[in-house]
Amino acid sequence: MNKQRKSNRYLFSLIVVISVIPMILAWLFLKNPGWVSGSSNYGQLILPPVTTERQQLTRSDPFSRDNIEELKGHWVLLNLIAGRDCNELCLDALHKTKQLRLMLNKDLTGVRRAVILLDTGDPEVVAQWWQEDERLLRVKADAPLIAAIKTINGGQVVEGTLLLMDPLGNLMMRYTTGFDPYSVKKDLKKLLRVSQIG
Repeated sequence: MNKQRKSNRYLFSLIVVISVIPMILAWLFLKNPGWVSGSSNYGQLILPPVTTERQQLTRSDPFSRDNIEELKGHWVLLNLIAGRDCNELCLDALHKTKQLRLMLNKDLTGVRRAVILLDTGDPEVVAQWWQEDERLLRVKADAPLIAAIKTINGGQVVEGTLLLMDPLGNLMMRYTTGFDPYSVKKDLKKLLRVSQIG
């Protein structure tokens, strides 16, 4: 009988401890919110997302004219070229998104790449920026979209910035100059896995 009581006390104590530990942990996390990361994405979410219309983006060359409809229904990596010159940061960002799309393997078909020219430069100079990048869509944005892009970027557009557009045309994530393509890949893989829209 004495043995049975000890066993019951032990079991009761174990149940109390198991019940109390989660409450103590919850209280600790409540008092120390810095211990828990609030987000698992690497890019900066654009809140609220900027909704774009298809006609706000116009093609800037024959290849883009023939293939601009590919922007619909796909996730789009949008490189921004702010000025009349694509400097080293800008060229590096273009190269990273090209490699990034290839790294997606089987998910490659769900993603497109485009560059938005915010300022039109000399066509011959511009053509040199993507000589060996024949699959890159080159588009121009209308004035309201340029204003929205500048707002997203704190009033200015820094070379090498990358925007992520969802299949419905919403600009929903931003990556700053010098972004890590592996981090963008992780975000994209996660979005492609859970997305119901593309």
